[in-house]
Amino acid sequence: MVAPLEPGSPAPDFEGRTQDGAEVRLRDLRGRPVVLYFYPADMTTGCTMEACAFRDEQDKFQALDAVVLGVTMPRHIHFLVMPRVFHASPLHPPFHRWLGSIPVNLERPDSGAIKRALRVVEDGGVVGIFPEGPFSREGRLVPGQPGVAMMALRSGVPVVPAAISGTYEALAGRRFYIPRSHPLAVRFGQPLHFHQTRRRRATHANREEITRRIMSQIAALLEADGPPAAQRGEAGAS
Repeated sequence: MVAPLEPGSPAPDFEGRTQDGAEVRLRDLRGRPVVLYFYPADMTTGCTMEACAFRDEQDKFQALDAVVLGVTMPRHIHFLVMPRVFHASPLHPPFHRWLGSIPVNLERPDSGAIKRALRVVEDGGVVGIFPEGPFSREGRLVPGQPGVAMMALRSGVPVVPAAISGTYEALAGRRFYIPRSHPLAVRFGQPLHFHQTRRRRATHANREEITRRIMSQIAALLEADGPPAAQRGEAGAS
């Protein structure tokens, strides 16, 4: 797990490329204020609002000689989405199809959704899973479902645990799962690798142990972000 930065501590060096291919290195910006923000995907509602907020304050950042850098995942993430979110309003289904979301039935094993998700991974894509299943009604981390373990074993790809805090406050009591304005925080852990031998089929106990390991990593990420014990937040894995 990557250790969180404390306020006032030096930022680690990093490098990347802009959408135009120009190289950006933090060490080249030493001495100037740097704002680094992360967003999941281009051309989505929340991320566009975030980028526009920085654009609207551009003059103030320029007056401070500050550099604003937005960082996103270079590959699109296909999220597994439960039916009541996929069909929350008449506008949601076309929106989720445009995003490439995969609807999954939580009331019974959904082999179709699993096959679609595995095809995404086999084609080099990324699948995002909320291993808890339905939203936590108490806003606390709850035990994970074994679907994420089955996906990890069948695909052989690494699992990156992610902890999202602030989602309960943003979504609680909201119609159509349209969030209210509320700060969110996302923390990522180190990739977890799980291997299944071809001669031996994974047992129920194996899947439960893998799920427990993933959820314990997410719980640790949440604890690093705020009060201990049962954190308010959501779990994610990709």
